[in-house]
Amino acid sequence: MNQATLPPIKTLEARNRRLGFIFVLPALVLIGAVILYPVGYNIYLSFWKPALNPAKPDTLVGLGNYARLLSDPEFYASLGVTFAYVAITVAGSTLLGGAAALLMNRRFPGRKLARSALLLSYVSPVISSVFVWIYLFNGLYGMIDYVLVDALKILPVAPQWFDNPALSLVLVCLFDIWRVFPFALIMILSSLQAIDSSVYEAAAIDGAGPWTVFRRITLPEILPVVASVVTLRSIWNFYKFEDVYLLTKQVPLIGVYLYRTAFTVNDLGLASAISVVLFLIIMGAVVALASRNKGERV
Repeated sequence: MNQATLPPIKTLEARNRRLGFIFVLPALVLIGAVILYPVGYNIYLSFWKPALNPAKPDTLVGLGNYARLLSDPEFYASLGVTFAYVAITVAGSTLLGGAAALLMNRRFPGRKLARSALLLSYVSPVISSVFVWIYLFNGLYGMIDYVLVDALKILPVAPQWFDNPALSLVLVCLFDIWRVFPFALIMILSSLQAIDSSVYEAAAIDGAGPWTVFRRITLPEILPVVASVVTLRSIWNFYKFEDVYLLTKQVPLIGVYLYRTAFTVNDLGLASAISVVLFLIIMGAVVALASRNKGERV
């Protein structure tokens, strides 16, 4: 083929663009069907009071659902409990995962077996882990109460782990920290293993102690990963529902409040308004955090 018969460059670029659009079209359709349509319909539903009887029409209430939500004391109470739950669980799981990562980064006999064992809580099914904890903390035959009350005599009577709201909050926080700390462990350990060993060797030659090495070398290297872990865990725990609801009904997290509004009270319009408000809270926090990180890099 000579130069005269070659198609113009602009024609080739247009064909490539059309071909690329055809390749990504199935993904766009899937995203629209699975994400965009449910989100849009949820926003639409938040302005209505859906009728439970399919034969009756829905009632347009405008911002009425949002007004009811923002004037509901239970919403603010659930929001406060949720913020406390997120702060405790994210801090606890990150610190525990970081400590375990520092330990697993050292060489010792049986390290591979120890790493595998530490991941068991994260890979186990939620429902099975919940029932194990219910058995352990049972007031009649649970191992935890037996150790605290009968064996060690630390407590005079068995605590009401599942009936007392304060103790129930402690219980669900401990469960989440135990269950998800391997996520922080994996992320931080991968960051630790990416640090060049020559940096530690140079620090040892200069006479730096363990605390100086950690503060000057290790911590700055793992901070970006820790920030990512904290951000992801905060978003995920803000919507936490299944394991908390399975463990106890005494912890009114925002996810539990949303579930009860939608499926116990059957107020789907108010439940949609709750989810929209939660989405705005999370998006605002993410945008603020991203802007802050961008400002620090500049």
